[in-house]
Amino acid sequence: MVTIREMQIDDLEQVMRIEEENFSVPWTETGFFSFLIREDTLFLVAEEAEEILGYCGVVTASGEGDITNVAVKRSRQKEGIGGRMLAELLARLEGAGVGTLFLEVRAGNAGAIHLYRKLGFEEVGVRKNYYEAPREDGIVMKWEAASSTANHSQ
Repeated sequence: MVTIREMQIDDLEQVMRIEEENFSVPWTETGFFSFLIREDTLFLVAEEAEEILGYCGVVTASGEGDITNVAVKRSRQKEGIGGRMLAELLARLEGAGVGTLFLEVRAGNAGAIHLYRKLGFEEVGVRKNYYEAPREDGIVMKWEAASSTANHSQ
């Protein structure tokens, strides 16, 4: 059974393997560590039988957040793990009063864009040549909590 929990420093070895298999310019272990010890971040992992299957993270400030990374082990993609992690992340953030989130996704990553749309993200912009290796535009997407949208319409 897959469970979603907060990432621990002990998870970094497995997280790094997933990061390196998914990204052409991966974060370093030191980079992850520096985010994990901050008070303004939340990183979650999906775990099954002590094996990390995926992770996601966000940095927050003043009721907003930026999703920094989302990745699932290649052999376990297309099983809904990414969606479950993100749904848990969104629920935790909304409960903590974070009403707006942003992220960037490769323009060619149709699967991720579809998942983000399904979770309520909308495309709000393009960052030309945002990604390297290969060079590609980044689609900027935004999510607003239901409670946040209700407050804006009053």
